[in-house]
Amino acid sequence: MTRPVRIFLNGFGRIGRTLFRQIARGGSGLQVVGINDIAALDTCAYLLRYDSVYGPFPAPVTHGPGWLETQGTRVPFTQERDLRALDLTGVDVVLECTGRAQSREIAEAGLQAGAGAVLISGPSPAADVTVVLGANEQDLRDARIVSNASCTTNAIAPLLRALDLGLGIEQAHVTTIHCYTGSQPTVDAPGPSPERSRAAAVSMIPTTTSAAGQVIGVLPELQGRLSIAAVRVPCISVSAIDAVIHTCEDIDEPVTDFLREAFADSPLIGLCDDPCVSTDFRARPESLVLALPETMATGARQLRLLGWYDNEWGFSARMVEMARRMAARSVSAA
Repeated sequence: MTRPVRIFLNGFGRIGRTLFRQIARGGSGLQVVGINDIAALDTCAYLLRYDSVYGPFPAPVTHGPGWLETQGTRVPFTQERDLRALDLTGVDVVLECTGRAQSREIAEAGLQAGAGAVLISGPSPAADVTVVLGANEQDLRDARIVSNASCTTNAIAPLLRALDLGLGIEQAHVTTIHCYTGSQPTVDAPGPSPERSRAAAVSMIPTTTSAAGQVIGVLPELQGRLSIAAVRVPCISVSAIDAVIHTCEDIDEPVTDFLREAFADSPLIGLCDDPCVSTDFRARPESLVLALPETMATGARQLRLLGWYDNEWGFSARMVEMARRMAARSVSAA
């Protein structure tokens, strides 16, 4: 587009603020023209200014009645529970980051307010389609309400699609080793399951993951050949996947050589030769970074792969790219 893509952030939590940070760095082609969150404006400004994961915002952050300002740009800030109360005419894409868009009524509120499209920052049965870049972007078409799936789905699906096309996947099991999130308690407290009722920062917690169904949703050809499990661990950021994959074809070259060739030019799957740990991948923009020193092959057809992903920063980078694609459709149609 010749002008920036006009973005409205609905929800200024972990993903909303991470998106704002990425867009504010410049070069994304996006412009935030409004923010909506029911939390107090001074609290939202403070949490943008100081972040426990990504550090202080790299510029002063100020605020006043109905606005938040940084880098010389003043952004309108509203506190509406229902987006239909706002006038979003001229907004290209609402980035729906409240975590509440599980019903069609909430998901389409941005459209009813006048925006061109809505991109949901998580799984949603109310979306027209769920799209994961590197897996099923061809399904985007003219959908106006799109789910960007989950961070783990974005990490797993592009990897499995590439391996299935290159070697064929007979069977695969993936365990996501996921940092704790705001959905878990800091001390033992009743939760949705016994394990998820335990204090997040002191135990490794076996649990379920929505990625199990989402990966099949975007790659239905893997139905019956894939299982996914999850363990939440006491880390504040950066997660990992541990995958064991049985291939249909023999791997006739060293596994690392195959991976270098398969993902040499990929903007979504990175490669790391160094013996790193999770904090080394904070603020990495890829959907997944494969740890080559951890790669193993047993026989000719079994692979073990370990990959790191910043579940907030990498996922937000995919939302930025998806928003560009969604906005570009209206230009192409015109």
